[in-house]
Amino acid sequence: MPLIKNGQQVADPWLALGDEETLPEDVPVIVSLERWQQEKDVLQTRGMELGLRLRSDQSPQQVAEDLQFFSLIALEFPKFTDGRAYSYARLLRERHGFSGELRAVGNVLRDQLLFMQRCGFDAFELPENAPVEAWLRALEDFSVWYQPVTDNRAPVSSLRRRLRVAAQ
Repeated sequence: MPLIKNGQQVADPWLALGDEETLPEDVPVIVSLERWQQEKDVLQTRGMELGLRLRSDQSPQQVAEDLQFFSLIALEFPKFTDGRAYSYARLLRERHGFSGELRAVGNVLRDQLLFMQRCGFDAFELPENAPVEAWLRALEDFSVWYQPVTDNRAPVSSLRRRLRVAAQ
């Protein structure tokens, strides 16, 4: 599947590992919460980067004490009407200070990319045949916002203040 990270298409170095699959020694892997809970000791000492995939019914609060072990957290969007991953992304970034890759996976839609980015996502796993250039343009659809959020873009109110000060 195509992957957009930090505003450009990139190759995905990560292997999404099923719970029953053998753990490879030389590849960064993304594991489920269940596998993390069962094999925590082995995964911590593996010597490779580790990622975690959380379903929408699995709060990041369950791994808040373990975040230092993960270079990547993939949050799943199972369907259009389930937006819990937006809240989880903000919690991970703002409350828990997670600074690794935050990847949107599952039912990732072009029209939602920019909003996902504003909540803290910096990587997006696209559908198999997605026209990547069109998806990249979606990240530039808006340049001014009313609300301050995780991406640290200045909201329109502070931009107006700056313009008033500059005009004086």
